[in-house]
Amino acid sequence: MMCESTASADYTIRDQERMEQAKRYFEWQFALAEKHLGPRVLEIGCGLGNFTRHLLEREHVVAIDCEPRCTEAHRRRFTGHSNLETVCLDVLSPDFLELRRHAPDSIACLNVLEHISADEKALTHMNAVLPSGGTAVLIVPAFQALYGPIDANLGHARRYTKRSFRELAALTGFRPKILRYINSVGFFGWWFNARILKRTEQSSTQIRIFDSLVMPPLSLVEHWIEPPVGQSVLAVLEKA
Repeated sequence: MMCESTASADYTIRDQERMEQAKRYFEWQFALAEKHLGPRVLEIGCGLGNFTRHLLEREHVVAIDCEPRCTEAHRRRFTGHSNLETVCLDVLSPDFLELRRHAPDSIACLNVLEHISADEKALTHMNAVLPSGGTAVLIVPAFQALYGPIDANLGHARRYTKRSFRELAALTGFRPKILRYINSVGFFGWWFNARILKRTEQSSTQIRIFDSLVMPPLSLVEHWIEPPVGQSVLAVLEKA
């Protein structure tokens, strides 16, 4: 999670706590990102650590978030992991560029960029701390037509398409290696929640059902077949 208004930050923290039920979903996201991440990872927008827990075997991980409540909880959760450093920092800050001293070879930024108003500047900063050939792995929400009350309450500034993300990557010094839609079932679920039910927050019951019944077969199908639409875009970018 990146810097938002207090109300939006409160909402996002509650949503992250709700999403802790979605263990299979996060394991799937890690499986998608894992092979593109090197031994020295910079995680941007670590939140409460739902994704960080999958990185603990790496050589060195720097996890940042600009919400102090998140970084405090993150430090408590991962006490004793000497290869992990948690930092309260905004990716848009000039101080972010000092993270080059940690020599990260890859960046994980999952479900975060949509919170940042200056997404081009954020990606430019990510590019600046990576070595030539370094990799950034991002997951962002897809299709502006899906934008609804949940997005607004979460502080989402936008949703993306593969085309818009390719254009953004080119502006910031990255070359796309992979751009694909993921979570085709979630595409329809998010549309139904946004346009029909007009929900203002995610349902714990829906999360449990999705994670236990939908996620296992969906991950198998999308391993072999790239869907034409999805709830999110998976982007693997290489520093040119």
